[in-house]
Amino acid sequence: MATAVAPHSIGVKLASDLPGRRFDHVFFSAMALLMLATVFVGFAPTYYLAGMFRAPLPSLIIHLHGAAFSAWIVLLVTQTSLVSAGRVDIHRRLGIAGFLLACLMVILGILAATDALVRQFPPGRDPKAFFIIPTTDMVIFATLVFFAFRARSNPPAHKRLILIATVALMIAAIARWPFSMVHRKPDIAALFSYIFLGILMAYDLWSTRKLHRATVWASAFLILVEQ
Repeated sequence: MATAVAPHSIGVKLASDLPGRRFDHVFFSAMALLMLATVFVGFAPTYYLAGMFRAPLPSLIIHLHGAAFSAWIVLLVTQTSLVSAGRVDIHRRLGIAGFLLACLMVILGILAATDALVRQFPPGRDPKAFFIIPTTDMVIFATLVFFAFRARSNPPAHKRLILIATVALMIAAIARWPFSMVHRKPDIAALFSYIFLGILMAYDLWSTRKLHRATVWASAFLILVEQ
């Protein structure tokens, strides 16, 4: 005798077979560490290993810019670690400080780009054309952080928007990697930064069998504005 199975029961079973968000803490913590490594490799020779405050940077603005952006990456690692440890209360309090830091970063990012324009940096390239790259990234970063702040009550969207906002900061680091393929080539570095987006999309598909809405629109926004 055939046994009827309710469609709802099948749907519940299929949903329970998905990894879901069980591995979110591991994934987002790993992504934060990968971004930390990306930044360290790019800026170690001229900044971190040069002694940060003693590093031979061209101006005070660049020092402040470097310190603020480094603080953001460290904060990202800290925040993902706090969530993994179940300390969401501290995570939320630090989140307010993180939003204020992001606002400061946008200001310093524009000032640093203007400083580079005045110094005719980088050599061998049109400074005005180069100026567009960091200012565009600041627009992307500011927009995504704003929406991430609004989505604080929606953790899946919030964490994806913060991650993708940070991807916008990766070009500067990747373009300083000691590899000829990307060194001082921001256009190529941008393409390499999209690997982070690809990893996030792959995780979405693996964990929920679909792309999260925030992943789709934020990734599309980042790529369209940068390109």
